[in-house]
Amino acid sequence: MSGAPMLEVTSLTRRFGGLVAVKDLGFTIQPGEILGLIGPNGSGKSTVMQMIMGVVRPTSGSIRLDGTEIGGLPSHQVARRGVGLVFQHSRPLNRQTVLENIKVALLPDSLIALFADRSVDGKARAIAERVGLGAVLDRKPPTLAFADLRRLELAKAVARHPKLVLVDEPFAGLTASEVAQFSALIKEFRDEGRAVLLVDHNVKSVSALVDRVLALYLGERIAEGTAAEVMQNETVRRVYLGGALTSTVRAERAAEAASPGLTVENVSVLYGKAQALQDVSLHVREGEFVSLVGLNGAGKTTLFNAISGLVAHAGTITWAGASLHGRSPAAIARGGIVQCPETRELFGEMSVRENLDLGGNHLGAKERAERLDWLFELFPILQNRQSQTARTLSGGEQQMLAIARALMMKPKLLILDEPTLGLAPVILETLSKALDRLRRESPITVLLGEQNVTFALPHADRVYVLEHARIAWEGPPGRFEAEAAQHYL
Repeated sequence: MSGAPMLEVTSLTRRFGGLVAVKDLGFTIQPGEILGLIGPNGSGKSTVMQMIMGVVRPTSGSIRLDGTEIGGLPSHQVARRGVGLVFQHSRPLNRQTVLENIKVALLPDSLIALFADRSVDGKARAIAERVGLGAVLDRKPPTLAFADLRRLELAKAVARHPKLVLVDEPFAGLTASEVAQFSALIKEFRDEGRAVLLVDHNVKSVSALVDRVLALYLGERIAEGTAAEVMQNETVRRVYLGGALTSTVRAERAAEAASPGLTVENVSVLYGKAQALQDVSLHVREGEFVSLVGLNGAGKTTLFNAISGLVAHAGTITWAGASLHGRSPAAIARGGIVQCPETRELFGEMSVRENLDLGGNHLGAKERAERLDWLFELFPILQNRQSQTARTLSGGEQQMLAIARALMMKPKLLILDEPTLGLAPVILETLSKALDRLRRESPITVLLGEQNVTFALPHADRVYVLEHARIAWEGPPGRFEAEAAQHYL
C-alpha cells in the first residue's frame, strides 16, 4: 500500500520498573489494512495495544494517528480522535437491552448534547443487524450466548465509527464457525477503509485474516511480513515451538498391557458462556508420560483443573477405574492425583523447607526424611536454599520448589502445567533431567501440559494437541513434526 499511514508507531518503549515490556518498537498501519500482532505469552502485545489506546503511558517513543501525536493522551481523548477498542472481555451494561447498549455507544459525549436525536434508534438497529444481533435486540446481556456478547462488543466499537480499530483476542472462546463469522465482520472494517490492529493467540485464524503480521518476543520485533513469511521464520517457530523439533528414542513400555490410569471422556467446561473445553477425551495409562500441547488459551489448565476437581464439568473422569465425580479437590489429591499449577502457588513468606514439609505432612518422619533426601538429589539447589524464603528464589528455583512440593505428596499421577514458562535454558535442562530420572526410578504417571513442544516431545510416550477447546491430534512424538507441527503453529 502507498500513501501516508493511518497509524505510525516509532521507537515505542515501556518499562515497568526494571522490566522492559516493549523495547524500541516501530510499525505502521495503512488505511484499509489489517495488521496482526502475534507472539507467545508475555511478549508485550497487550502492552502495545494499551499504549495506543491510552490506557498505559509510553516510557518513550511516538504514536501518531493521521500525523497527530496521541502517545500519552488519556484514553477518552484517544477515543475522540478515532481509535476504538474491541475488548477481549465483554463489558456491557447488564441492566440494559442489546439495543440500549448500542444506543449508549451512539450517544454524543458532549455536555451540551446529552440526548440522542431520533435517528439513533434506526442506527442502532442497523448496527445490530450488521453484526448478527438483530434477533436478540430486546434481550439483556446476561441472557446472551458468549458469541453474541463478543458481537455486542464489536457493535459498540462500530457505533463510535473509529478510524483505527484495536481488536483484542477476538477468537478466544469461539467455535470454528463463530471464528469464521467474526473474521468476516472484521474484514468489513478493512473494506470501509479503516485500519485494524488485531491481537490474538490463534495464529492460524490471524494469518488467514490479516494483510501483514508483526511477531513480538520479549517486547521486541522478531519478524514482520506476510503471514506465510512470518510463519516460516525460524525465530518465530522457535519462540512458539521452543526450538528445533527433536525426536527421542524412548525405552519401550508395555503400554497396552498397563493398567488403566486416567480416563477423560467427553469433558466440557463453560466459564459463564465461554466454551473452555468441548467434548475432550484422552487417556493416560499407569506409568505413562503423556504430553498435552497447545497454545495459551487452548484449554490445558481448564482440563487439569477439571481433573483435580477445581472446576465443574460435564462428561466423566475416572482414575484407576473409579469415577472422580463428587470428590473434593482435597480427596482427589489424597487419592494420588497431584497438580503442580502454572502459577506455582508457593507460600512466599515460608522457607523452602517449610514449603516442602507442607507437601509431605501426611508422611511419617522417616518416610518424609527419605523423600526429602531423594528430592534434594533431584534438585540439589533446593538443599542449599532450605532456609531461604520462597519469594526470594529465582523463577527457575521457584519452579523446582513447586514440582518438589508436589512430589513430596508421593503422587501416582503428577500433572505439570506449563513448567517451562519463562525459564532460562539452563533451568530447562535441569527440569528435563529430573523428568528423565522420575521415569527411570519411579512408577509415577505424568501428564505434562506445555506450549513448548520441544520440551514436551522428548518426555512423552504419546502426545495430544489441544486447540480451540478440542483435541485436534493424538499420536506418538515421532509423528508430531510430520503430521501436527504446522497445524499446531
